[in-house]
Amino acid sequence: MRFLLILSLLILAVGYSPLLAQKKNEQYQLHISRATSPVIVDGSVDEPAWQAAELATDFWMVLPMDTSRANVRTDVKMTYDDHHIYLSAVCYHGNVDGPYIVESLRRDWAFGKNDNFIFFMDTFDDQTNGFTFGTNAAGAQWDGLLYEGGKANLSWDNKWTSVVRNYPDRYVLELSIPFKTIRYKRGITRWGINFSRQDLKTTEKSSWTPIQRQFPTASLALTGVLVWDQPPPQPGPNISLIPYALSGLNRDYQNGVPTQNRFNAGLDAKVAITSSLNLDLTVNPDFSQVDVDQQVTNLDRYELFFPEKRQFFLENGDQFTNFGYATIRPFFSRRIGLGGVPIRFGARLSGKLNKDWRIGIMDMQTGSVDNTGLPAQNFAVVALQRRVSARSNVGMMFVNKESLAYTPDPDKPLYSRYNRNLGLEYNLASANNFWSGKAMYVKSFSPEQLGNDAVYAANLQYNTRRWLISGQVESVGKNYTAEAGYVPRRGYERFLTNVGYTFLPTASAVLSHGPTLTSTYFFDPSGKQSDNENYLSYSVTFRSKSVLTGWVATDYVRLLQPFDPTNTGRQTLATGTEHNWTAWGTQFISKPQSVFTYGFSSRYGGYYDNGTRLNLTADLGYRFQPYVSLAASASYNDIRLPQPWGQTTFWLIGPRFDLTLTNTLYLTTFVQYNEQQKNMNVNARVQWRYKPASDFFLVYTDNYLPNSAQIGQDVPGFLSVKNRALVLKWTYWWNL
Repeated sequence: MRFLLILSLLILAVGYSPLLAQKKNEQYQLHISRATSPVIVDGSVDEPAWQAAELATDFWMVLPMDTSRANVRTDVKMTYDDHHIYLSAVCYHGNVDGPYIVESLRRDWAFGKNDNFIFFMDTFDDQTNGFTFGTNAAGAQWDGLLYEGGKANLSWDNKWTSVVRNYPDRYVLELSIPFKTIRYKRGITRWGINFSRQDLKTTEKSSWTPIQRQFPTASLALTGVLVWDQPPPQPGPNISLIPYALSGLNRDYQNGVPTQNRFNAGLDAKVAITSSLNLDLTVNPDFSQVDVDQQVTNLDRYELFFPEKRQFFLENGDQFTNFGYATIRPFFSRRIGLGGVPIRFGARLSGKLNKDWRIGIMDMQTGSVDNTGLPAQNFAVVALQRRVSARSNVGMMFVNKESLAYTPDPDKPLYSRYNRNLGLEYNLASANNFWSGKAMYVKSFSPEQLGNDAVYAANLQYNTRRWLISGQVESVGKNYTAEAGYVPRRGYERFLTNVGYTFLPTASAVLSHGPTLTSTYFFDPSGKQSDNENYLSYSVTFRSKSVLTGWVATDYVRLLQPFDPTNTGRQTLATGTEHNWTAWGTQFISKPQSVFTYGFSSRYGGYYDNGTRLNLTADLGYRFQPYVSLAASASYNDIRLPQPWGQTTFWLIGPRFDLTLTNTLYLTTFVQYNEQQKNMNVNARVQWRYKPASDFFLVYTDNYLPNSAQIGQDVPGFLSVKNRALVLKWTYWWNL
């Protein structure tokens, strides 16, 4: 196993010859010059400054085919003044009649469900990190951070303005981004840039630079060049204060705690040390406006992952939270301050030191929790990254979680005095975007060092228009611990291979189709196989953008610890028992152009202990665009096992209602009924963005027990209130 890992490391270290190649779309250049007149952001492009600006047009089609120019015309211009970058986009309609297609006016909409224009800025011209901005055809905003060469984190939010005007033959977008909103290298005169257009009526996705269909238009390796007539202006003193005040009521019916009043106030600050290096500070933060997590029926043996959404942790967050793999994260920021643990203060220094070096330093202090005996704790993280070759990099991370002045209480849970992780990784990304990979090593340190406490892992992927081939190996020691990370499984070695092929028919109702085969093997510390899954799927994508997939899978599991196959706290299967089964399933997603959308999936086959499992899910959506979006999801599981379990059924139902009166005033109501967890949650949130990045929130949350006999406080029908909360919060973004 170690030999294979070392071999993978060597393959990654040698790399691939295109690493040394020139940027692929270097010849696509847009020159940006200082505005010749004031620009008013009103959705009109009549100012002299726009008439003098250089035009980017004649886009390339990405879908349905990537071999010709786009049929739908898009014209883009950019200019700037001392304080802002300006962009205008004139998006002409195709030859298909009908109104534009959008979900709603809610920001950070789903790309595939909206007529939209978005663009991507690589402000360091390093083809790795950047920013994305845009709107849908109704004017709802989109903004995010780009990382790992083209992945977007849309939870990031900042100050900028935009206006969209609609005309019979086009819609016109005009936007303004303050230089203080973004990060860029001082004195640089070349940025990576690309523009992307989605027109659902004609099912066409297009890009200013040519991009092969297997890559997202956000791929920073495939951007063109924004050439400045002079270095962008320095933003000057760039300090933002973001105070908040919060008032609320909450009551715990389940534990008999009466209504409690709550008032909090706190402050976040953002200080630009340089135009590319930022210091974030927080004192007594609160995250009440964060969306609730979407629940799932959990029949897995390991902890589920839910993404970070809190603003403080997001800028340059990839350097902290994306170190490692999806199931091997030495640091995971959601370990800090959730579950009723207060955050007292924190600081993050992150960004670029120069074109080649990135740094991230974070320190967070949490308070103690008396009823569980949890001591005050400190979380410290240092991340350093060095670019090598065209787009690859080498990274280092150190994580330290430490309990402060901790004296164990024999009547309460025992907590560790400290846990530390030190890791190195190499990330490969070829200049032509075909090759990518990673190799990593992480070691943990705890008061009692037991050995076998390290992680080795590596992967390599090859992705072309037709082929997707990848392999991955992992080795996680049984004593490896990452208390501030996300590592749901320890004490294993894993091999994974994935091979997919795509057929691209022409003059057909089918856009693409093809099979994918994935094979995964797990071995325990003694080298004996513990798990294996072989998964074969076949997917068909139609020109309407609906997708149909069928699959079949075989599974083998040898339990390494007791496991309740219903995950409801009932009797467990014994350690060492072996289980085999075969299952099959389908999935369908309807075309996004309709105001009524739907999807469904099915799974039927074997399960643990010679049992069977049936899973049916359905998703429905209807919109009265652009103001109202209705959605509902339902999942049903029917598990049949020998006694003592017998037949077990679970429903998971989640209707959602979005009312967007404008692109700054939203009402969202989300209801989730989870039969497995015996909980129904109601979350209603009103958000008014009265100024850019400044908000009022009104959040109402209820949790019910679907069995009124267990709690004395009854709701007519069949529910009992577990807890209830009402929160009013105000935030203001103040630039000094």
